[in-house]
Amino acid sequence: MKQEVDVSRTLKMLGVALLLITAVAAPAAARRYSAARAGDIVRLEDFTGRTVVSIVPGSGNMAFEMKVNGTNLLWWPFSTVEEFKARPVMSGIPFLGPWANRLDEQAFYANGVRYPFDMALGNVRGAIPIHGFLTTSPNWQVIELKADAASAWVTSRLEFFRQPSSMKQFPFAHTIDMTYRLQDGVLEVHTMIRNLSADPMPVAIGFHPYFRLADSPRDEWSVSVAARTHWLLAANKVPTGVTEPISRLFPDAQAVPLRNYDLDDVFSELVRDSSGHAVMTVKGRTQKIDVVFGERWRSAVVWAPKPGAPGQDRNFICFEPMAGITDAMNLAQKGLYSELQSVPPGGTWQESFWVRPGGF
Repeated sequence: MKQEVDVSRTLKMLGVALLLITAVAAPAAARRYSAARAGDIVRLEDFTGRTVVSIVPGSGNMAFEMKVNGTNLLWWPFSTVEEFKARPVMSGIPFLGPWANRLDEQAFYANGVRYPFDMALGNVRGAIPIHGFLTTSPNWQVIELKADAASAWVTSRLEFFRQPSSMKQFPFAHTIDMTYRLQDGVLEVHTMIRNLSADPMPVAIGFHPYFRLADSPRDEWSVSVAARTHWLLAANKVPTGVTEPISRLFPDAQAVPLRNYDLDDVFSELVRDSSGHAVMTVKGRTQKIDVVFGERWRSAVVWAPKPGAPGQDRNFICFEPMAGITDAMNLAQKGLYSELQSVPPGGTWQESFWVRPGGF
């Protein structure tokens, strides 16, 4: 009898222990998302979607990997972050600010005032200044890093007004918050600008993301460009103010064979769905990437250069979300562009774009 009681008691204790183990293990087993930082790198992970996004906040807050089933769909020609820092080049998802792409002179216009650059400072270079000067800024600070049952995200802030050399070139005090959010295998990149200055602040920012497909080379890809208007460019790649229907460039903008084009082109009047989103797509044999533009991204540059020298890696395409066309601030001053956005004093500007992979 005593033996039966001991067995019963042992079984009950084992049952309790099993329940405790299950109770502890269940949340970890059920967890879909994680957000963690290791040294310079922040990683967001969607376990169910088998997607990992890696960001380096201290180098322009740049995302350099979006791996789906182990394949990186961002073009990033480096083996390590240290290699990138030693010789940074545009790759991954770079932020362009305070202006995107080119200006037609060493100055910009805002509110009818010409603001010339101090070229001796060295943060603005070239007769045609390009891509602003924030692409590899070390001044981003992570202010939130979290994951819950719905997504994983990281928000970093750049306090632009704290840097004298930045304010000298673009004298509008502001902050920029950028959030990378991974949800259901889709990456959202959300940007919010707060204007802390006393004057309206022009918004001419953008992103220059580099995408690649692993199932085929660049010349086998097809592209869909959701726009109505193509801007004609001068030799320096600055819009002339003259436009044409996109059909003049692409007979079918929904099925563009990339092998036939060497693209570095500016588009506007984006074609949007009922939610206000415009979708640009690159397709390979089985893989594809959709880049979804929110409403306040008013323009897109598509850059897909043909292969150059032997061994040169140009298996990428850039769908660039832009708040305005190239040289938006200066063309607005000349009366050649009517969609320049601005933020009132004390106000905010915010918008997202999304990277949606398929077939990886």
